[in-house]
Amino acid sequence: MLTHQQGEAARKLLAYVASLPLDGPDAQLLAMVVVIRAARSGVGNLTGTDLRSLRLTDADRAVAALTALGWKPASDLLLADPQTPVAIVVPAFSGEAGPTPLPFGKVMRSRVSGWSMRTMAAKPLRKTDAATRLAALFLAANGSADDFTGLPAELPGPCVAALPELLRKGFLAELESDRYRLHEAVSHLCGKRPEACAAADGDPGTESRAARAKKPVTPEMWEAWKDQRSPALRRHAEAVEHCSLCAPALARVAEAFVREPLAVPVQRKVLLAYEEWEATQPDRGPRAAEFAAAFRAEHGHGPSAKQLCLGLGWKKRGRGMWHLIVQRLVADGWLTNTAPVPWTLRPGKAASVPGPAGSPRPHDR
Repeated sequence: MLTHQQGEAARKLLAYVASLPLDGPDAQLLAMVVVIRAARSGVGNLTGTDLRSLRLTDADRAVAALTALGWKPASDLLLADPQTPVAIVVPAFSGEAGPTPLPFGKVMRSRVSGWSMRTMAAKPLRKTDAATRLAALFLAANGSADDFTGLPAELPGPCVAALPELLRKGFLAELESDRYRLHEAVSHLCGKRPEACAAADGDPGTESRAARAKKPVTPEMWEAWKDQRSPALRRHAEAVEHCSLCAPALARVAEAFVREPLAVPVQRKVLLAYEEWEATQPDRGPRAAEFAAAFRAEHGHGPSAKQLCLGLGWKKRGRGMWHLIVQRLVADGWLTNTAPVPWTLRPGKAASVPGPAGSPRPHDR
């Protein structure tokens, strides 16, 4: 495991690479390897074998992108003998243009370089593309297996799209929209010590739950909240509150509307279970749309994720599975909602069943 200082160095390395005007993960991954090798002297040595081991989709284009930055290979890396090192001059690290962007010592450079190679060679990353491996480097450098960590601000766009693959492969234990937790199998690669990770990032979910427990929504708070909302949103909230068919507890309704919704972690086992379930439910989209339309017509508001899934007979799945099912149905266009307003599920554009109008729009919240 990296020390605190080495983890910080790894994060600086990746942030520097992300700041370079490079298009695509192939060039960024190659740049990361060259930079860590050139960090001390301004010259990084790379062989054809090293280049092939990166399994880039378009190595020619990646090398051309680095050359366009002014990085100067001593010879043609693509045509040179695979075992003969080719020196690549990186001007920013030569010392001629001022202080180097990454002032690594000899041991620091060696440790960070070794960490990057071990991370890319990790078992869950076998047969993955450059974007997935680059994403793994960013998440490992910034994360921990013990605590949730927010997604790095510098994470390149193609890497964001690769995050579900890291969850599926077992590199991540849990993944939410804006935070993640590394799997225990790769905990030795994390760039943050558990205590440092907790101190720096905290656990937003835990803090939110604690705050909710300390400050329950009182009837007075609930009435005050409704008084400050638009007429459309108030009508919707009261339709749920006074629904004789659902007969919900006032505390539950008030909590759902007043508090920001808690993110539901998508665990790897839930993702795998969903994929198995999905294969057995070819008509899940039309059924969900029809149920949502009928529910709204009868209740005067949309169903919750639990109400939808239980109503369709998708029982014994658990909260995480119910929310994942709804997320996918929304993503596929069979359902839509007015998130984060609760109880607003209705048929989406892909559905042939039109849903009744009147749901509050996002700006009404």
